[in-house]
Formats: sequence, C-alpha cells, structure tokens
Amino acid sequence: MEGEQPAGSVAPEVKARMDAFLESVTVVAMGHVKQRSNASVYVRGLLAAGARKSLEPLVDRLDGAGDYQSLQQFLADSPWEPARLMQAVVERVYPVVGVEAWVLDDTGFPKDGKNSPGVKRQYSGTLGKIGNCQIGVSLHAVSERATLPLGWALYLPQEWCEDPERRRKAKIPQEVVFHTKPQLGVRLVKQAASWQIEAAAVLGDAAYGENTQLRGELDGAGFEYVLSINPDTTMFEPGTAFHVPERKPGRPGRNPEAHQADREQTSVGAYAQTLTDTDFQTVTFRGTGKNQVSSRFAFKRVTAANPVKRERVAPREEWLIIEWPQGHETPSDYWLSNLPAGTKPQRLARLARLRWMIELDYRQLKGELGLDHYEGRSWLGWYHHTALVTTAHAFLTLERTDPKAQRRASHSPKRSASSCPSSTAGPGTVTHADNR
Repeated sequence: MEGEQPAGSVAPEVKARMDAFLESVTVVAMGHVKQRSNASVYVRGLLAAGARKSLEPLVDRLDGAGDYQSLQQFLADSPWEPARLMQAVVERVYPVVGVEAWVLDDTGFPKDGKNSPGVKRQYSGTLGKIGNCQIGVSLHAVSERATLPLGWALYLPQEWCEDPERRRKAKIPQEVVFHTKPQLGVRLVKQAASWQIEAAAVLGDAAYGENTQLRGELDGAGFEYVLSINPDTTMFEPGTAFHVPERKPGRPGRNPEAHQADREQTSVGAYAQTLTDTDFQTVTFRGTGKNQVSSRFAFKRVTAANPVKRERVAPREEWLIIEWPQGHETPSDYWLSNLPAGTKPQRLARLARLRWMIELDYRQLKGELGLDHYEGRSWLGWYHHTALVTTAHAFLTLERTDPKAQRRASHSPKRSASSCPSSTAGPGTVTHADNR
C-alpha cells in the first residue's frame, strides 16, 4: 500500500492490529517463539518503505530490530510449514475480499546465476522475452474490491529434476518430481479447496485454458472455470450430434471408443466469422452508473474438439464466449467455460473479464512487498518468502477494507495438502527437528 511506514513509526493502534494479526496466523504454523518473532520482524520489513526487499537492505531499514543471520536461517532452513501459514492467512482474510473468482497465473522471478532452484533461461511474461529466471505458479482469490493469494508453486524444469547435484545444493525434497505449470495449477486449486473457504470459478489465460487435461481435471473435480483460449482452438459447432460407431462384423479388436461427429470441426476464430449481429449482445461486465463498462459478446454452447478427437473422451458441451467490440475488425478474446447452461450472460462476461485483477495483485506483491526480491538459494526458502509476502499483503488488505477491524485470532486449520508427503504443489514435507 502506497505510503506504508515501518511498523515502529506507524500509529500505535495500527501496530497493535499488525501484531495481533501476525500472532494469530504465525502461531498456527510456527511452534517456537523465535520463529514467530522472526516472522513478525520479516513481515514488518516487507511493509517498510524501501525499493529493495532482499534480506540485507530489509534488515538495515529495521534499525537493529532484526538479526541478519537469524533471519537468513529462518527463511532458508527453519522447519516451519509455509502451507500452514498460507492456510491460516487465507482463512482469516478470505471473508473480507468478497471473492468472485480464483485466478491461475504464473510470473517470472529474474535471477543472476544458475543456483537458485528452478532457474534457467526460459520465457517469462514478466520479462516479455526469454531470460534467466524462476517461474512461480500462483492462485489468487479476486473481486473488484480486493485480491488475496491462495497458493504458490515453484516450477522445476525437467533438467533440474534430473540433476541430483543441483537438487542437493538447493535442498529440493526427494519427493518433488517434474510437473507442468498447468499440473501445478490444478494442485493449487485442490489445495485451496481443502481449506475452510468457499471455492469459486477458476479463471486463467490461454496458457491454462488451452490445456485440455487441466480443463477436464477441473471439470471432473467439480470446479467451474472460465478460461481464455486462442482463436485456432478447434471445436464442434452448436447442434453437433455424436455417436460411437459399431465394430464392423468380422474385424478383430475391441469396439472403437472415439465418438464421431456428424460434421467437421472448426476453429473458434473461423466460427466467429460466421456469426451475425443478431448473435451478439451488449453486456455490462463491470462498474455501476456512469462507471459501467460494457462490450459485445456472443455466448454459444459448443464442444471442444481435442478432448473428443485426440483424448477419446465423451463429448462435453461448454460455453464459448466471444468478445467482439463494436468497430473492431476481429474478435478481441475467446473463452471456454463449464458453467451451467442456464448461466446468465452478465455472469459469464463478468467472470471472463475479471482476470485483469491479477495484474494489480502482482503489482503490489512485486512493486511494494518484494515478492521477486528473495535472493536465497533454497527450495524451502522460496516457499517461506512467498508465504510471508502473502501475509504482509493480507494485512494491507485488512487495513484497506476495514482499517478499524479487530484482528481476531485464527483457529488451527486442518493439515493442508502440500504438507503431506505425496504433494508436490508445495515445498514438500518438513521434519520438525525442534520438536524432538
């Protein structure tokens, strides 16, 4: 939040609320007073004014309140579970956000050198090009009034997974194996859904919307979605009939499983060109009164072609949402959604266009709270840092939405998915040596 000051210089009532909030969430994840003390110091440092939030300048700004070596060990190696902290923070702050959707996305963490876990030369939307960086997949709860990170997962490229020495140096748990970004995203969605919060429709750009496995897994698990797709995505038009042909007599082998359509597939871009003005309607998707924002949309029930043709699964009807602003020569955006057939156009359009809130979230997380400033080289350290940045961000959300609200203590949440040995959405299992 612009204008935030170090905790020691803010109004006493604000510092009291900050301390109460931090105590209520850190006690869930951290069993030792020193851990909770370091967490409080680190979060205060993230909230303090200053352009750089890496550990050394952060400690310098605290005027002796933090010990560099102690904080370094706390971030890189201390045995506390970041997913437990994330869950406590989310369950505390989620109700004030007025959540309308969850947004899946990923962001780049530019790096020098090659020792930070997962770093390589790879494309980053943050950089707008190929660069030396880490990629973090994230899930965020969003509304027009506020946002809240729900989870983080560090993408580990295949070459990292297959390099024992690099894994050893970065302290990557043995159970962490290669997963694509969409696979990490699905794990984050399922993890958040296991907490004491109400799930919401999942939004994402074409990097996630184009992934048929992700769409199928979300739908199969009961999650709604509105996901961007590219104009060359193939589909079957409304009214297409499907059947499974019988095996021809005398031909060996099992019956064919692929459904056949009564017409050829087409791209969503080509299909949009066949529509007329009567297929489109102007829908207000944001704002009220003079601040209303609207555009022209078409809403059609179609069947995505790839799952049927390539993955040989049963046809599943979805919404195709096409935005074609007045005066534009071509549509601007396309989405697929599994929301019910009776969903109103206003809800479909609003969800389709709500993903932009993620950009505001990243702007504050990076520009003000130092999300991408962590310089440590441990796997667990990355997760510790992102959880603590989320904690700082959540406190600012509480202050902005209800500055005089009393920070109630959280109840201990149930154990999260990423703290279990089988999960790779989080940092892996942490052994609490201090509790022996």
